[in-house]
Amino acid sequence: MAIFINENTPILIQGFTGRIGTFHAQEMIDYGSNVVGGVTPGKGGSTHLGRPVFNTVKGAVQETGAEASIVFVPPPFAADAIMEAADAGIKYCVCITDGIPAQDMIRVKRYMRRYKKEQRMILTGPNCAGTISPGKAMLGIMPGHIYMPGRVGIVGRSGTLGYEAAEQLKSLGIGVSTSVGIGGDPINGSSHRDILEHFENDPETDAVLMIGEIGGPQEAEAGMWAKENMKKPVVAYIAGLSAPKGRRMGHAGAIVSAFGESAAEKVEILKGCGVTIAPTPSEMGATIAKVLQARKAA
Repeated sequence: MAIFINENTPILIQGFTGRIGTFHAQEMIDYGSNVVGGVTPGKGGSTHLGRPVFNTVKGAVQETGAEASIVFVPPPFAADAIMEAADAGIKYCVCITDGIPAQDMIRVKRYMRRYKKEQRMILTGPNCAGTISPGKAMLGIMPGHIYMPGRVGIVGRSGTLGYEAAEQLKSLGIGVSTSVGIGGDPINGSSHRDILEHFENDPETDAVLMIGEIGGPQEAEAGMWAKENMKKPVVAYIAGLSAPKGRRMGHAGAIVSAFGESAAEKVEILKGCGVTIAPTPSEMGATIAKVLQARKAA
């Protein structure tokens, strides 16, 4: 089973006819994702990659029944594209766009609160690699061939570390149920804790690998939630153990400014919550394997 998307999920591409949207849309189609069309204002009525193009998300949803979308819209307009998807009835949206102003994302978060939680669109990103349910559907920019279908969930802020984890698991013969990138920006659509809840409720995910980094309280909050609510084992790797306090590192969200935001502090908090820590990025797969063996033995 997969969370958020599967082989039947009808998918829209927002920013469909642009260079980047075209490239990744073709990759998703080749992977087997059910791409039913795309949106580029002003180009409605045409076709692209053999799929219809629409002027608005609402029109596209009415015509195609799309339930998920992916945003390849330039930063100045990406927030509007996300809010348009929410209003059109999209259930799950991935925003790939990097460089969206934080103030725009605050506006998006506030806008989406007008909907009741059960009717609110789930958003992951921005500045993320997307979501993949191996062997079923890909809604993102990741190299699909490195993911093997299986029963381990992955959630991470870093796309490349997510790829590394999937490759390690595949080399050990361990597959992935769904891998979700939540993005590295300080303000994102979904947190680690939000995604852990979905994995806990998925009967075909046995364990979860959480990949975090310095900056912000999300990983600590997720660990505390897992301690109280999760029966499934959680393994975590936190990047940035050697990062000096106050130094901006890579992602926009990766800056330590308060207690509990450094990698070392997060590791200690997570250990206290019963989360198993992978000490280095090269040991993510091996740590998951040990946890799965222990679970099987029990």
